[in-house]
Order: sequence, then structure tokens, then C-alpha cells
Amino acid sequence: MLTAICRYGPRVLAGTKAIVQRCRDRGELIQGPDIRRFERALAARIGVADAVSASYGRVAFYYLLRALRLPEGGEVILPALTFWVVPEMVRVAGLKPVFADVDPRTFNLDPVAFERAITPRTVAVVPTHLYGLSCDMGAIMAIADRPRVKVIEDCAHSLGARYHGRHVGTFGDAAFFSFQTLKPLNTYGGGAAIARDPAILARVRAQAEAEPWPNEERVNNRLKLGAAQRIFSRPAVFTMTAYPALLIAMLWKARPDVYLWEKIRPLSPMPDSYRERYPNVQAAIGLAGLERLDAWTAQTRAHARIMDDALGSLPGVRAPFVPEGCEHVYYQYCLYTPDRDRFVRRALRHGVDVETLHVDVCTELTSLFGEQPRKPHAEQASQAVQLPVYASLGERRARAIARRIRRLLRDAPPLTEAAVNSRC
Repeated sequence: MLTAICRYGPRVLAGTKAIVQRCRDRGELIQGPDIRRFERALAARIGVADAVSASYGRVAFYYLLRALRLPEGGEVILPALTFWVVPEMVRVAGLKPVFADVDPRTFNLDPVAFERAITPRTVAVVPTHLYGLSCDMGAIMAIADRPRVKVIEDCAHSLGARYHGRHVGTFGDAAFFSFQTLKPLNTYGGGAAIARDPAILARVRAQAEAEPWPNEERVNNRLKLGAAQRIFSRPAVFTMTAYPALLIAMLWKARPDVYLWEKIRPLSPMPDSYRERYPNVQAAIGLAGLERLDAWTAQTRAHARIMDDALGSLPGVRAPFVPEGCEHVYYQYCLYTPDRDRFVRRALRHGVDVETLHVDVCTELTSLFGEQPRKPHAEQASQAVQLPVYASLGERRARAIARRIRRLLRDAPPLTEAAVNSRC
């Protein structure tokens, strides 16, 4: 019988239940000392003085936008290829999102496009280290420094990634991280902010600590949902449950995976779950997770190398490009293939669930951001696919996936020369 592989594999600690039970026994499920311990440990890990936890990474970003005291209506430049929530939080903060194109090789903000997007109204830029790869922070910082544009790094995908030896998040004026279930550090939700100026971080902390504590039911449900996601992503369970549903949906050309993601909509007023504090039990899980982060990242990188070796030489295929001086953490392994949609269908029939677009081309979201100039490289980058390389796969499964995908791609018709050139 074919064993199917899910596109997602949350990083879960073997001792999670024991951590949760200890917090319960001490009466520290919601409030407790692990929050500050986690913030300090995270800051030490990144190489900064301190960090502030928040209910979501996007909310940490919102706190930073307010703490920086940017002028109302100022323009904030973001990559056109990013999660829709990030530019929407710019709008919620009373600022105007402006989109710049990306480099189709790295999927990250193109410094040249960033520079072209600057106007006298520009107040900030948000370089997003997409899929776990650092942006070209040398070029971005040099451009931002001339007109004194604030730099807020989006590190939601990239905890542990480096640029010329320095952790992402340490280049700009501020940065934010996400700890959602699928992120490099999974604390079943939450996020954090850091800032170079202690006064800015103090203003972030004042906002975070003014929020109410979540109730136990909400936190318990969050933990249960995370446990369910882990169970249903296991190959044996996935093969018997979600995989048949995906096969049936494929026959009808349906996209059931859209229900896994938050509905695209205005976020003003913010949902109740955004406006709350980060609970102690999740911080306790984060503390333990930080100790495993290097091992998880090493496993993920090893699986990415297996994919590189198997797929990188195939005609018409473009494996992830890692510029010199960058250390990728492969939150997603993003690959260009001939005839993307056909490849995704064939891969699913052969037991590999492949992601088609993990973020959004925000210039196409007219219901939120209105009519926007096209960003052709972002549109092109959205045609890549993401293969599973997550830590819990293990070497045996990673090699099996690589063999299956290689056979599928080897038999696929090659890209035309024009198409190949457009992707280089």
C-alpha cells in the first residue's frame, strides 16, 4: 500500500504533555515566570538585549509599527509576495502599504525594486525573509539609510537563518517572529518583537502588557488543535484520512487546502484572539523548543540537500537558490518545475502532497488593497512549489520523496528556452 506524505510536519517536543502538566500543577498555565525566561532566552539566541512576546507575530508587528511612532498615512514598503496579514496590519496601524517586486530566484524583496518604490512619504520597509532565507540585508540597509527609512524585518519564517554570520532580525530597527504551529519554533501560536532602541521595545512591552490574559479554554483548545495537526500529519494517519480527500478533490479540481488558512478579510477591528497576552504554558514549550532548534534545523537542511542532489540537475527544474553568505533554514523548500499544476497532481497521485503557494501575491488582492500595479516577478515566483523537507520526515522518507519526485520530473516535458531564461 502506498504511504502518502503530508506537506506539513509541525515540530513537536516529545515532552510536550509533561510540560503542559507541570504548568497545570503549578497553576501557571496562563500566568507564570516562563514568559520572561522565554523572552530572555529568545533574545540571547538571536543576539539582542531583550524580546517581547505577543499573541501572534502579526500583532508583534502591529505593536512595533505603533512603537516606532510613524506618521499617520506614511507609506510602508513590503514585498508583493508575502502573507496578506502583514500589509493588512500596516493598514490597521493607519499606514499605507506599498508593494515592491521580488527577486524570483530568492523570492525575497528585490533591493532595486525597493529603491524605486521610495517616495517622500516612505517611512518604513519590511524585508521578509521568505521561506527561511535571508534577504540581501547589506543592500537593503544601505538603501534605507539614505532617506532614513525604518527597517522592520519579518522573520516569521526564518528563526535561525543568518546573513553573513549574523542572525536575521538584528540588522534593522526592529523585527518580529512567529511561533505558529508550522513555524521553525512551534509554541502553538504566539510571536515576539525585538528592537534596537530600548525605548521602542519598552513601548512595545507596554502595549503587550496592557492586553487581557486569555482564558484557559482558549489556550486548551489551541494545544488540542496543535496536537491534532501533528497526529493528522503523520504518514500512517494522513494516508488513511486527508490523503483520500485530497485525491477526490483533485478529480473535481477543488482546493480543500484553502480551508486550512485564515480567511482573507479586513482586520479592523482586530479579532479578540489578537488582543490578548502570550500565555505561560506556550512560553514553557518555547523554552524547551529553543534547545531543540539547532537539531531540527540541521535535519531540515539535510533533507533539503537530499532534494538538491536528486533534483537540481534535472532540465527545467530550479532548486532553491542560496546566495553566498546566506544560511537557509528551509521553512519551505521552494522549487520551480515545468507545468506546475500537472506536476502537483501527479505528485499527489504518487503519494506526495505538494504545496503550491504558501503566501500571497498581495497585488492581486484587490478586495483588500485595491488596484495595484502588477509585480511580474512576484507572480512568477508564485508558480513555484514547496516540497516537504521538515525535520520529522527522517532521512529514509526524504530519500523516498526525492526518488518519487525525480521520476516525475524526469518524465515531464522540459520548459521552453524562454521560460527557463525568465526564471533565471
